[in-house]
Amino acid sequence: MSFYERTLKGRTLKSWGDNMQQPQILYIDASDHILGRLASIVAKKLLEGYKVYVFNVEKSIISGEKQRVIEGYKLLLKVKSHLNLEKSGLRRPRNPVNLFKRAVRGMLPMDKPHGRDAYKRLRVYIGIPKDYSNIELARFPDAMNIRLRGRYVTLEEVSRALGWRGVSR
Repeated sequence: MSFYERTLKGRTLKSWGDNMQQPQILYIDASDHILGRLASIVAKKLLEGYKVYVFNVEKSIISGEKQRVIEGYKLLLKVKSHLNLEKSGLRRPRNPVNLFKRAVRGMLPMDKPHGRDAYKRLRVYIGIPKDYSNIELARFPDAMNIRLRGRYVTLEEVSRALGWRGVSR
């Protein structure tokens, strides 16, 4: 008798497919949304079981002066490895898609299976692909730039300052 047979003692196990429902789909337009606020809303929706598609991510914004924000991101690129100082350190994202995904990833419990599964349900796009051009996109007033009184910079400007060359369409 194996370990699993002893622990189950005649109980039947349901497969994951029996209880799982088709995930609800949420389409979001990220233009004029504050990056961190939108990322927290997206992370919460992913943990609730939604499959989330985010479009126009390059038009999302980061609050603060342009030079200060860009210098903050450039400092992350200069971080070296502790063990071998000749190595350049961690590979940091430079394009808007990966910068946004990294922000959402930081708000998910990636050390747990439900956090990793939630992250797999996230899709992020620059612009709106032709397949999704006639779909109604959701917007969140709590995360819009109308809350800001000061300066802000778009994620595309930050990415270009980090060395991203853009999309050739």
